[in-house]
Amino acid sequence: MKFFLKLLFAYLVLASTAWSQTITVAAAANLKYTMADIAKEFTKRTGINVTVTTGASGKLTQQIMAGAPFDAFLSADVEYPAKLANGGFATTPSKVYAYGTLVLWSNTGTDLSKGVAGLINPNIKKIAIANPKVAPYGVESINAMKYYKVYDKVQNKIVNGESIGQVATYVTTNAAEIGFMAKSIVLSPDMKNVGKWVEVEPRSYNKIDQAMVGLKNGAPENQIAAKKFLNFMSSPKAREILKANGYILPN
Repeated sequence: MKFFLKLLFAYLVLASTAWSQTITVAAAANLKYTMADIAKEFTKRTGINVTVTTGASGKLTQQIMAGAPFDAFLSADVEYPAKLANGGFATTPSKVYAYGTLVLWSNTGTDLSKGVAGLINPNIKKIAIANPKVAPYGVESINAMKYYKVYDKVQNKIVNGESIGQVATYVTTNAAEIGFMAKSIVLSPDMKNVGKWVEVEPRSYNKIDQAMVGLKNGAPENQIAAKKFLNFMSSPKAREILKANGYILPN
């Protein structure tokens, strides 16, 4: 009898593993490390696995509109989720889950004491930003430089990364002396001891309101699970993780 029960238990474990549900979430590159922690907590509480694909919000939006089978999308702005909702791709209204923070980051010992105004320093040859055509953080990087009236003076120093992720590569490999980065990246375990950073004055750029939507492209049976995940993004635990990673939370 005991042997039979052991066999039955093993079968049930294997069956539950085989039938475990997995949703696929497209997330802005600034969420790379944060999403790993949030997905882990969500799976722990629901048994639903989460596969995360990160990239520039604009590129992910293009992929979704071309049919990429994502179940949910967490953007770095509100415009791209609104575009998907208006285009009939979304299963939920667009909702802000966090506000991003922009920082200047360097791994070369570059003086950061003057902040954005210090970018005119002739010793700074390359300034990395996320491509403003597809990355909201890149748009706000330019706005910050325009606010301090240095954009025209440093425009020829700017190198565009495909996303915040590529900007991180430029900075960590010293391909650029300085980069505009999401605070969530420099606080991550992998990056927290790399170089130095300072926050960009919030008044110099527009609020980076990051929104999310559920999507129709994924498997129909995943839509309920995706909505559970989006609801979890507003839970006390997810908000705790977002705050610890440098995000400002909506009320």
